[in-house]
Amino acid sequence: MAEHPHAQLVRKGYEAFQRGDMDALRELMTADCTQHVPGSHQLSGDYKGQDAIIGLYGRLFEETGGSLRIELQKVLVDGRGHAVGVHHATARRGAKRIEMDECLLFRIVGDKATDIDLCVDDIDKDNDFWT
Repeated sequence: MAEHPHAQLVRKGYEAFQRGDMDALRELMTADCTQHVPGSHQLSGDYKGQDAIIGLYGRLFEETGGSLRIELQKVLVDGRGHAVGVHHATARRGAKRIEMDECLLFRIVGDKATDIDLCVDDIDKDNDFWT
């Protein structure tokens, strides 16, 4: 059985992120896509538009000295424009290290992401890491 197109879109996004291929990521999201980052730390907030989201990804790599690794575990879809990428994240930031299960909830219209919400396993731990 073929994988759902929304699951394929999410997998392509994770693969492009791991390669650092920001041009490929731009192709997978609408121009006005918004990414939401939870918490109360320097990277928390809403990033509206491709440039803002790509800027966020650059900061993630910069802040972690390139150590951020995302291991996609599975993709879930509802067939109605939503997909969830469940992943395991690891990173170092100075003397701090984080290892956490996370997910990205995608809203998809046509063949592009319009909204991306990050959910984390332990928001306090996440806040501490990024503060």
